[in-house]
Amino acid sequence: MLAALALGTLGVLLVVFYYPVATVLVESVVVDGVVTLGVFVELLRDPFYFGDLARVFAGENPLTVARDFLGPDRRIGIIGFTAYQAALSTLVSVALGVPLAYLLARFEFRGRRTLRSLTILPFVLPSIMVAVGFVATFGRTGTLNSVLGALGLPPVELMFTLEAILIAHAFYNAPLVARVTTAAWESVDASAIETARSLGAGPLRAFYDVVAPQVYPAVLMGAALTFVFTFGTFPIVLALGGFQLATVEVFIYRLVRDLNYAEAAALAVVELVISLAVLFAYLRYEAKHTVQSGGVRPLPRKPLVPPVNTVREWLPRAGLGVYAVVASFVFIAPIASMILASVTGGDGALTLEHYRFLLDRQETGAAFQVRPWPAIRNSLVFAAASALVALPMGVVIAVVTTREYLGRKLVGTLAMAPFAVSGILVGLGLLRGLVFGVEIGGWRIAIAGSAAIVAAHAVSGYPFVVRTVAPGLESLDRSLIESARALGASRSRVVRDIELPLVWPGVVAGAAFAVAISMGEFTSTIVLATGADAYTMPIAIERFIGRRLGPATAMGVVLLVVTAISFVVIERLGGDYSGL
Repeated sequence: MLAALALGTLGVLLVVFYYPVATVLVESVVVDGVVTLGVFVELLRDPFYFGDLARVFAGENPLTVARDFLGPDRRIGIIGFTAYQAALSTLVSVALGVPLAYLLARFEFRGRRTLRSLTILPFVLPSIMVAVGFVATFGRTGTLNSVLGALGLPPVELMFTLEAILIAHAFYNAPLVARVTTAAWESVDASAIETARSLGAGPLRAFYDVVAPQVYPAVLMGAALTFVFTFGTFPIVLALGGFQLATVEVFIYRLVRDLNYAEAAALAVVELVISLAVLFAYLRYEAKHTVQSGGVRPLPRKPLVPPVNTVREWLPRAGLGVYAVVASFVFIAPIASMILASVTGGDGALTLEHYRFLLDRQETGAAFQVRPWPAIRNSLVFAAASALVALPMGVVIAVVTTREYLGRKLVGTLAMAPFAVSGILVGLGLLRGLVFGVEIGGWRIAIAGSAAIVAAHAVSGYPFVVRTVAPGLESLDRSLIESARALGASRSRVVRDIELPLVWPGVVAGAAFAVAISMGEFTSTIVLATGADAYTMPIAIERFIGRRLGPATAMGVVLLVVTAISFVVIERLGGDYSGL
């Protein structure tokens, strides 16, 4: 039975993930029925995409190109700008994430567990909703300029700037850096530090020699993931940067919209290769520099209020106080501004006119316009349907990847591949394959766009089910399973009657993750939602944001409420969800 479920899950993955991705790969090298690398050659030699590096691909002397690149007139192209903003986003995210990890790992205070739970918010908050919050904060009439005006200071224009993109990326990725770094910091053995101190090492030397080697691999992991995520950024740049600060994914979307599928496919493959190269480089580094920590006795946490009033005690806490002000500006202001903007009018007075606009649009909107209720209904239906697909897939993969057998790591890697592949690549593959139709034995098989959206959302969500269920399965007492098998229970019966009931909270948390990710999925949806009848709440927000900020914030608040419910379920039932 378990083998049949595993084969069925593999079949679903082949149809809704590997086949669409393969479709993109094939379309990038097969043009008009002819196998060719011409599209890649043109892409690599196009300065628009590769800047001065394109001259090297065109055959120019690399030394000449390097000399020109160091001059004031250098060109980096779309690929170069994408990597540049990803590198800056990584630095900002690490700068904000590491102090948060230090606070969570080294200090004890009321609300610490809740604050640590909040580090999963980047996984459940829709990126387009966060973009609305940043528009409400940094826009010309946003919260920041309102505060500056009240203080008699000149306004600041941050919209459609690189700075706004970097801050928004830090909102998403600094908690990720903090999460993985906190776990590493908490695993440091206190006795190792005490031994170093007893041998004459000062606090800084003990930190450098004992703590840092066990913490910085986690920081590098967070940095590598941040670079990959921000290299493939789409909704944030689309909303806050526009086409003048476009990244690779924005141009892929533009090429798809212009029906230039071959070039879009080739660009998507280039993006995938760069992202996988970064992850591969990090994994190679991790394999060579893994530091084993016994974690026999964790470092004791210090009270946030120092027991004695000395400069040495107050200095790090003062630094954390400054950090708290900056973090509040980055993490709290956008969500608070979105909520405030949804209930205030142009004169600053409290009003519900933006919510009334949504109701009026529902009643009077034309067929081609985005109406609130279909968007809300579609989001709920797609989320429920994708959870029904993602949940059994994730549970089966979690069971299969926690068993000992030859090839287990390969199976786990292939099963978790969707976690590293861009949503726009999956969406493009589904569009060009299953939505446009596939010829099989003289029959043309095609699926509706709504079914493709559910498939794309399920592919995005099921890895999170795996990562919430698998740690619980791995920690189960094996004697329970062995006893059940000795009494004659089949393998599937043991899974159904013993293992799943014991990890049920993780299963529920995984379902909540799948729902939340589907509710907020934007990248693949905007490619596949070809008509207004398939729009979801994130698509509706994107349509409103350029024309009517008030209704966009109102729709964002509705989406926030739904994702907040998912977060509460995850936080209450998901435990430490150590797989994330």
